[in-house]
Amino acid sequence: MKKTVLLFCIIFALPLISNAGGGKFEGVISYSITIPNSTMPAEQIAMFPKAMTLLVKGSNTRNESTSAMGTMVEITNYDKKFTVSLMDIMGKKLAIRKTMDEISKDLGKEPKPTIELKNDIKDIAGYKCKKAIVTVEKNGKKIAFEIWYTNELGGKETNFGNPVYQDIDGMLMEFTFQEQSLSMQYLVTKVEKKALTDSIFEIPSDYKLTTEAELKSMFGGGMK
Repeated sequence: MKKTVLLFCIIFALPLISNAGGGKFEGVISYSITIPNSTMPAEQIAMFPKAMTLLVKGSNTRNESTSAMGTMVEITNYDKKFTVSLMDIMGKKLAIRKTMDEISKDLGKEPKPTIELKNDIKDIAGYKCKKAIVTVEKNGKKIAFEIWYTNELGGKETNFGNPVYQDIDGMLMEFTFQEQSLSMQYLVTKVEKKALTDSIFEIPSDYKLTTEAELKSMFGGGMK
């Protein structure tokens, strides 16, 4: 049970990539997810998501990933000023909704990262990407992440809600997400421009609204 709760905590904390009012792109951005240099057993690694899909239309996004525990979706609707986490997990369909003000308040509690911009350039999925080193303090230790981003798909607004990368001025194309001792690497593998329907950015009617506190209680109080 302890490992299940830990896994759920990590999956629940997976990064949110948004597009707050960018309006530069409509379509689908696909990411691969790898867990390099992990000491966890192979069967435990297999439970984590291996891909993430970001659907973008104007100022709204839908961020999807699927693991052995279920499907996680983050919808950010800047027209209606909310974000919602949808979890189809362990036989339950749950939704946690937050306002933009609540997200901004949560971000204010996080330590401010420092950013070192580099001159390096490389191509990822056909887009010109810039390099940066982002350093953040976690549990009293400074951790540095190498990331690649592009201005061609949006600016700083694309990282609203991400406490580590919120000041990066562009869409994240290659980056690292770390939670506790686990390090996950994300890489864009495909960018597809296509028309999307508005309905995919709404909360489905079969999901039950809950709170983070209630969710933690369901999983044994192990989430922090």
